[in-house]
Parts: sequence; C-alpha cells; structure tokens
Amino acid sequence: MNFIENESAQKLRGGYYTPLDLATFIARWVKEINPTRVLEPSCGDGVFFEALAKAKGFKRASVLGFELEEEEFVKAQFRARESGLAATTVHNADFLQWALDQFIVGDKFDAVIGNPPFVRYQYLPEPFQARAEQVFKQLNLPFTKHTNAWVPFILASMALLRPGGRLAMVVPAEIIHVTHAQSLRSYLGRECRRLVIVDPEELWFSDTLQGAVILLAEKAQVGEKPEGLGIYPVTGREFLRLSPSAVFDSPQPINGKTVQGKWTCALLDLETRSLFDELANQPAVHRFNDIAQVDVGIVTGANKFFLVPDETVRTHHLERWAHPMFGRSEHCPGVVYDERQHAANASKGNPTNFLWFRENESRIDAAAKAYIQQGEMQDLHSRYKCRVRSPWYTVPSVYSTEIGMLKRSHDTPRLILNRMGAYTTDTAYRIRTLGVAAEKLVGCFVNPLTALSAELEGRHYGGGVLELIPSEIERLLIPLPESAEVDLGELDEAVRTLPTHEVLARQSKAVLGAMGLSRVKQRCVLEGWRKLRDRRHRTSSEDLPELF
Repeated sequence: MNFIENESAQKLRGGYYTPLDLATFIARWVKEINPTRVLEPSCGDGVFFEALAKAKGFKRASVLGFELEEEEFVKAQFRARESGLAATTVHNADFLQWALDQFIVGDKFDAVIGNPPFVRYQYLPEPFQARAEQVFKQLNLPFTKHTNAWVPFILASMALLRPGGRLAMVVPAEIIHVTHAQSLRSYLGRECRRLVIVDPEELWFSDTLQGAVILLAEKAQVGEKPEGLGIYPVTGREFLRLSPSAVFDSPQPINGKTVQGKWTCALLDLETRSLFDELANQPAVHRFNDIAQVDVGIVTGANKFFLVPDETVRTHHLERWAHPMFGRSEHCPGVVYDERQHAANASKGNPTNFLWFRENESRIDAAAKAYIQQGEMQDLHSRYKCRVRSPWYTVPSVYSTEIGMLKRSHDTPRLILNRMGAYTTDTAYRIRTLGVAAEKLVGCFVNPLTALSAELEGRHYGGGVLELIPSEIERLLIPLPESAEVDLGELDEAVRTLPTHEVLARQSKAVLGAMGLSRVKQRCVLEGWRKLRDRRHRTSSEDLPELF
C-alpha cells in the first residue's frame, strides 16, 4: 500500500510536464477550428503557451490558464509573455473551484488543451476532494473515491467546451481501462462526436513509469450522432510530422459497449473483436461469476508479523499457532500448491506460516504472549486494520478454499489448485466453484480466450503488471467444453518451464479445440492476447509457435 508520506513532492502535485513537441502537435490540432477562446486548466510551467506560439494563429486568441502552485504560476506567466500571447490571462487559483462557478454562468470555450495533474484522490487536500466530488455531482455522474485528479479536470473541461469545440490533453494511459475512469469514459462517449487516443509504444515521461496518451475529443453539435472511439498506435515521434487532422480521422471508430465500458477492446482489430463476441455467446463459454465465487484473501493488517518463515516459528515456539500459507507469485510458480511446493518454499526461508491466534486471551500461551508483546512494541496494534479488532491480534475471516488466484500477474492470470488447504493473504483471492470440479476449472482456465478476456477486463499501471479485482474476475470468459481433457500435472510443469505463449498455444488445442474452434480462429484469439500483453509490457515479442 502507498502512503502519502512516502511519495515525492512531484508525484503529490502530479507534476509531469508535457514535452514541447507533443504540446505543439496538440496546439496544431485545435488550431484547425480557428478558436478564439482557449482554456488551459493546469498550466504547470507554461509549455502549452509556447506550443500555441509555435503553432501560430493564436496571437489574437483569448487564452485563459490556471495553475495552483505559485512557483509554477510565475513560470507560466513568464512563458506566456515571452511567447507573445498578449491576450493570455493566468490565474494562481484552483481550476475546479472556478469551473464549478462557470457551470452556473454557462460560458463556453472553443478549445481546451493541457496536461491535467496525475494525483490520487486520497492525496488531495480535503477542499479539493470536495470540489472533485462536486464536479461529478453537477454532471450527474457516479463518483468513486478511487478516482484521480485528472478525471474531474477532464470532466469539467469538457463541460466548459462549446458544441463543435475540441479538447486535446496528455492523460494517463490508464484512461483506457481503470475502473475509476468509467464515469469519464461514458460521459465522453455521450458528449463527443469523435474520440481518438494516440497510443505510444514508449513512455513519454522518462522520469516515471507513468504511461501517457494523447486524448483528442471533438464535442458533438446539437443533434449530431456520436461516431465513437478510435485508437491510433504510434512508435517514436514520426506521427508528429503528420497533419493532426489526418491522425484524428485515421482510426476506424467503434461505438456501443466499447465506449460505454472499458476502451481496451478498441485496441483489437475488427476480426478479433467480432470473434471474441462470437465466442462469448457459445454454450460452452461461461462468465466466471456463473461458475465460481471470488473473495479476497485474509487481511492481517501486519503481514510481516502474521506471515513468517519456519525459523521464526521455531525461535518463538509458535508451532501451535502456525498454519501453511502462500501469497506471492514466487510461492506458486505452477497451477498446483501441494506439500512439495510448500516444502520448497520453506527451504528457501519464505514466509510459509500464517500465525492464527484464534483463542481468547486467557488461552494464549506464554510463547505467543511474548511474541504478541513484541508486535505491540512495534505499535502494530495501533494500525487501522489491527486497532479495530479486539483483541488486535485475532485475525477475522480465516478460511481456505480449494482454489486460489493471485491478484497480479506478469503474462496472464492462472488459478491454483490448493491441495494443502493452505491459507492465502489479500494478495490472492479465494475461489469457490459452483457445480464445477475444481480440477476442471483450474485446467481449463489457462487458455487464450480467458487470457484475452483478462487483458480486456483488467488494469495495469506503470510497471506493466496485470491486476484484476473481484468484479473484473467475475466477468472473465471461461470455456468449459465437456470433452476437454487437461492433465494438471503436465500443465503445472508446462507453466513452470515453458514461455507463456507456448503454454497458451498448447492449451488452445486442448480447450478451444474441444469446442470445435478452427486453428485459424484459435490463432486469432492468441494473437489478440499477445497484442494486448505486449502493449502492457511495452515490448514486441517473438512470432507465435507453429503448434496448431
């Protein structure tokens, strides 16, 4: 978990500034509609003012900017003057507060440009949190406290844009897939004639793992039907030499559920999207929540205290309270967790024991009491998750399930057959099947269709690791053809030793082939998964093996 005291000043104010060449491309695009009123809601050091000057055609335009940080506000003012933008006004004020007032006035702009702050909601001071929430309320949109500052910034900016106006911003790449941006995606889908995401292969901000894209949005005229969303993938900076209108008009837009939900599907070609929809309606393909239930793992509130290696158990004589557990990907390199894997983890000194002090205080022995006192000397009992329990060291909701699933994965998620009945922490999920044999579900879960579904439903951040929350797991597509036969021992060995694409190719024949899916279509699904996986990793992988 990230805490505010551990974050840099730059991250806390979302200060990742746009390179001038990207800002100039954005300025060139909005210039095409000859705007007379331009809004820059988050000026930073004023790079977009210089970009407007380089793009030319804005000297007579009225440009209004906002910057909350006083030091950056001074820089922005100076840059606007140096750029020759005489009709530019920059306010050292909070944009959201001003925007809320403008909602009442109803004044509109021809264009909005910029790079909104990338700041988590919980890191914002309370007054800004309240204003962010008020923006959602004013636009009648569902609000979540998991949101980020850039979301209300874009919402407010779009609301202040006139019909036919253009919004162009550098925004986090997670706009495509994170759950907390769903209100924004839906709003843009309704309000805009056309949306385009310029999606780079590389990172534009060299000093951070934060991926970024360019959002180009043209607001619909009254009565104009929205076309939908298009994604324009780019490598390097060659696209900056193109006409911005050519980039905007190039991708084939898609609409309907793609714009209403996550935008990840727009990264796929039409053939793969159509095949995915076709397979979703096959009788042998199920949504995860129809065949299994998912619950979070055990929440201890102090993992280093409750999850310990064998040495700690021996040193403190805690054998009575120690139970087998796993919770990290390196603990489960295959699809089976058994005595052999548990022993291998223990031999490496991994924390393979969960300390469960389940008795009331009078039944706790002297060894356990001494260990608990050590925890109190470290103030563990004052942590939130611990202090709301009585006594603090009694962890609730302790049970194991026949299947586990790690929350995060590098290539693709997998289920783990828990043959030991080991416990899992909240880095993993506990899975209960509904009328499906556990071995069958674990074996069939590894296949290209489910892997592609996970890429479409999940989310990822700077490091490229795929993460799934329970609501996203519940929507995964799981093929369970009756004739499919998967040897779990062979699959477990393959997952441990072979590249993921080879494992998926083999499993494709066993699982999707059992549905009667042709080799050509199997390969199409596998290619779709690889495309999204490579984009997430920001890599280009080798050709798929000829295993079909």
